[in-house]
Amino acid sequence: MDSNRWAPLRGVLKKIRGGAIAVSGGVDSMTLAAFAHQILGADDICMVHAISPAVPEAATARVRAHSARLGWSLSEVDAGEFDDPRYIANPVNRCFYCKSNLYRTLRSICDGVIMSGTNTDDLSDYRPGLQAAAHNDVRHPYVEADMDKASIRSLARSLKLNDISELPASPCLSSRVETGTAIQAPHLALIDNVETWLRKTISAETVRCRIRQQGMVIELDSTSLDGLSSDQRRSILDSALARMPKDVVMAVEFASYQRGSAFVRAQKTLAV
Repeated sequence: MDSNRWAPLRGVLKKIRGGAIAVSGGVDSMTLAAFAHQILGADDICMVHAISPAVPEAATARVRAHSARLGWSLSEVDAGEFDDPRYIANPVNRCFYCKSNLYRTLRSICDGVIMSGTNTDDLSDYRPGLQAAAHNDVRHPYVEADMDKASIRSLARSLKLNDISELPASPCLSSRVETGTAIQAPHLALIDNVETWLRKTISAETVRCRIRQQGMVIELDSTSLDGLSSDQRRSILDSALARMPKDVVMAVEFASYQRGSAFVRAQKTLAV
């Protein structure tokens, strides 16, 4: 590992000295956890993973597997966002309520510094979760070390976390639900089920299953979508319908992937 390249991040972590890292199972937080564990050790840094209907089962399995292999101190928590009606209502700033619940939960079990995997690329997006982080004094080591997503992937490779380094971006399952449509655990389980099945069935670069007002929309990158035959499309639609719980009835259609297409942004204000 090129120690000089990662000296700024190492310096940030050594100044923080210890605390807790919110680990979602994605490339950013997983890489930060692995690096911080090397620098600070299990006695001074703990990883906290939220178990939630909004977290894909594969992400939780990934956190548990790497924790066991690398010797992390790991705590699993219920952040309680599904008990918060403001979160369930799925407003434009839903992430604020999600992260507020998460960071309050972490604060209740950790006296040290709370850290996130936020990087410099995230600062240019509308991210209400960053406001929640500011309200809860959360530190962002990557931002303090001026690291973007590409740098994090490079760090993951340096740490021999090759499986982590290639993980595609995958926001929480609630991000697949159109703004203003209530968040429901059965819908999120269905989304996770369909996306997991599709990734195993077709070699698509990007897969998203979204819940829109008109029903379920399966989004694939344009190359993969254009490459599907009519028989393949019908088979996928039939399989998606078959995976729905008995109390969930909705139409299913295809669309080309558009980043954040379920997010209906407020037109006049983005204030919390």
